[in-house]
Amino acid sequence: MQKLVLGSTSPFRRELLEKLGLPFSTAAPDVDESHREGESAAVLVQRLAQTKARAVADQFPQALIIGSDQVACVNEQILGKPGNREKAIAQLESMSGKTVCFHTGLCLYNAASGNIQVICDDFRVHFRKLNHGQIERYIDKEEPFNCAGSFKSEGLGISLFRKLEGDDPNSLVGLPLIRLVAMLDQEGIELP
Repeated sequence: MQKLVLGSTSPFRRELLEKLGLPFSTAAPDVDESHREGESAAVLVQRLAQTKARAVADQFPQALIIGSDQVACVNEQILGKPGNREKAIAQLESMSGKTVCFHTGLCLYNAASGNIQVICDDFRVHFRKLNHGQIERYIDKEEPFNCAGSFKSEGLGISLFRKLEGDDPNSLVGLPLIRLVAMLDQEGIELP
């Protein structure tokens, strides 16, 4: 089997990819993740997923490389990772009672052949109406400062939601496995 590389140092993506039971390596892509003027969220995440995959290709010229990127949007406004407690609280307060769309870009790049597959997988999260105390308790418990949207759906973050809507719950965490399995199949890797 061709070597598989995850072009990400995200522990969440690594944990998701482990579900497939395939051996893989990880590599940190050195990529400018800036949003370009006029660029939609869907185009942004696809561009960054592809850029991340290509960024590690020099290290692994014969590998299948996975790149992924995710942004959260409220009313088409892109939310970044909060980075600290105050910004996380502000993000969750802005999302209370609203629907947030998570756009996840996924790229599978065959560095040997040059074949590239890129998609955007969307997932919608409908938030409950949350009061300030609920938000603070959640933030203090899970400290989701490096997570788009300021929550961890695989943990206590699930308590913040009224409804989830999408084809693959793994997309919400940052790596759409259902779509990845189809891409791997196109490269001759059959699962299970």
